[in-house]
Amino acid sequence: MPRATEPRPLTKTEARRIWLHAQRLDTSEPFGAGPQAVAAAVDHLGYVQIDTIHVIERCHHHILYSRIPAYARADLHQAQSVDKSVFEYWTHALSYVPAKDFRFFVPAMREHRRNGHQWFASVKPEDTRKVRRLLRRDGALTIRDIDDDVLAEKEHLWQSRKPSKRALQLAFYTGEVTISERTGMLKTYELMTRHFGWDKLPKPATSVEITAYLLDRALRSQGVVSLDSVCHLDAPSKPAVRRLIEARVRRKELVRVALEGAGKQEHWARPEVLELNPSADVGDGAVHILSPFDPLIIQRKRTELFFDYGHRFEAYVPKEKRLFGYFALPVLVGEDIVAAIDLKTDRQNKKLLMQKWSWVGKGAARAARKDYKQRIEEELDRFERFQLAD
Repeated sequence: MPRATEPRPLTKTEARRIWLHAQRLDTSEPFGAGPQAVAAAVDHLGYVQIDTIHVIERCHHHILYSRIPAYARADLHQAQSVDKSVFEYWTHALSYVPAKDFRFFVPAMREHRRNGHQWFASVKPEDTRKVRRLLRRDGALTIRDIDDDVLAEKEHLWQSRKPSKRALQLAFYTGEVTISERTGMLKTYELMTRHFGWDKLPKPATSVEITAYLLDRALRSQGVVSLDSVCHLDAPSKPAVRRLIEARVRRKELVRVALEGAGKQEHWARPEVLELNPSADVGDGAVHILSPFDPLIIQRKRTELFFDYGHRFEAYVPKEKRLFGYFALPVLVGEDIVAAIDLKTDRQNKKLLMQKWSWVGKGAARAARKDYKQRIEEELDRFERFQLAD
């Protein structure tokens, strides 16, 4: 046993099992079913990323499906629009987050209200007043309900030409409005206070509370954390998070971990997590066809460290330079990523198209492929039914 002051050695296999358990990918129905399962999954993971790409099902539905076998898209609608247990806001990307965590995002909303938002610097005060007036007078609306805009030039590729849409997006970041419903990717905007039935926004969390929130969220959903994994695309938070980690290590609430292959990159975990010793029979060898935006995949360097698999998102890579394909999906079998499958949903003809199948990791060993292939094909049948369901 190492002395208390030395980091606790951790093999990749041990770290991988801890992370899979933290992500709830090692058991068949960790959250149950229905809208309550959606709320529980978002609460446990901390956030579920939203993305517009629709080659297969959009990633927010896909991520939830990977952890809720009986998931239906209507469950997320119920959670967002009826139960109001989740809401949309920015984490490292646009995401669903638990409504109970709202106060941790209020300081960012206030900051945008004071200083604006770099993406919407061109929004004119008269456009902001217009959308406020329409919302107060007519209730919730989509951008399609506003048809009297004088179209403006785009300042960047993804920007709308409608001034009202830019104003609604800015109001979203300032916390004046929320997205109360989605139909596909068409957003319905509503006044934040009216949507939640509040007189005013909740009291904002303090900077100390936000730092603890970021660390606790990562510890819960990752098991073993690094400074980069806690502060993914959030470098300004790193100094405060490091100070909190060091304080918790001194109080023996966290243990330093020497992760195999991590070199000088530091990792930490709660002592009780290291004692769990998740079984080698992770999920009884369950198969998960994962979104490239899944929390297990989105931090590419972390995924490569834990799984010896470097995922490539190649949608924006020239065709001749692609290795796995336009929209490759990593395939997790038990505790190993063994393949990357490029799929496309043909909704008109109601079938899932196989574009390319690449073996990786243990799947590269020919002796193992027959068993892997049979199990993956069985999961592909279920995945196709999910893709084509209403």
